[in-house]
Amino acid sequence: MGAATTLVSCSLLLTALLTSTHAATFLIENSCGYTVWAAASPGGGRALGPGQTWTLNVAAGTKMARIWGRTGCSFDGSGRGRCQTGDCGGLLNCQGWGNPPNTLAEYALNQYGNLDFFDISLVDGFNIPMVFTPTNNFGGKCHSIKCTADINGQCPGPLRVAQGCLNPCQVFKTPEYCCNNIKCGPTDYSRFFKLRCPDAYSYPQDDPTSTFTCPGGTNYKVVFCPRGASTFPLQMYVNETYVE
Repeated sequence: MGAATTLVSCSLLLTALLTSTHAATFLIENSCGYTVWAAASPGGGRALGPGQTWTLNVAAGTKMARIWGRTGCSFDGSGRGRCQTGDCGGLLNCQGWGNPPNTLAEYALNQYGNLDFFDISLVDGFNIPMVFTPTNNFGGKCHSIKCTADINGQCPGPLRVAQGCLNPCQVFKTPEYCCNNIKCGPTDYSRFFKLRCPDAYSYPQDDPTSTFTCPGGTNYKVVFCPRGASTFPLQMYVNETYVE
């Protein structure tokens, strides 16, 4: 085989490899009746009014990534300010992760077996109802997940904060809830979240029922306040019936 032919073959192989692990597209949509300051790591952040969308192209192989919504925000012309939930260092264009409480869409692209791994996590608490949906089904291999219950309205008293519901780790900071370097299981508080959002992570080691996969090359949609979610996701109520 000549040198030119070898170069052509290598070029074709490289093209095939790049094509098989191309970037994923994430469409972020705000279906809430109020502004949500969407955030993504990687990606940054921006304000989304009701009905507005934001498209992100994420590189193949990206891992430890997340998308979330921020509420109660105020930013100046330079993009500095503060949010009541999900704040990321006081910046409109996030450079890191957000502060609890924030409902998280988490993902890692093109991992073992060229699979994408994705989940909705309440390990950082809850602030906005969410659906995380693969937009190409691959013959039923992909599964849409959601957390659309009225978590804010029913939040147990010790976990309740303005515009959100904290996970017990943030409140009590004990190994039982945080699972720091120990094997841990569900608690009454984690069951509160799991009962209302069966698809979502309710505590740090809730992997078996909370991690989902799609073939690499899948595109995704994250919707805040999807149809069928609580009508008043920001309104807080006292739950008199819940006892830890």
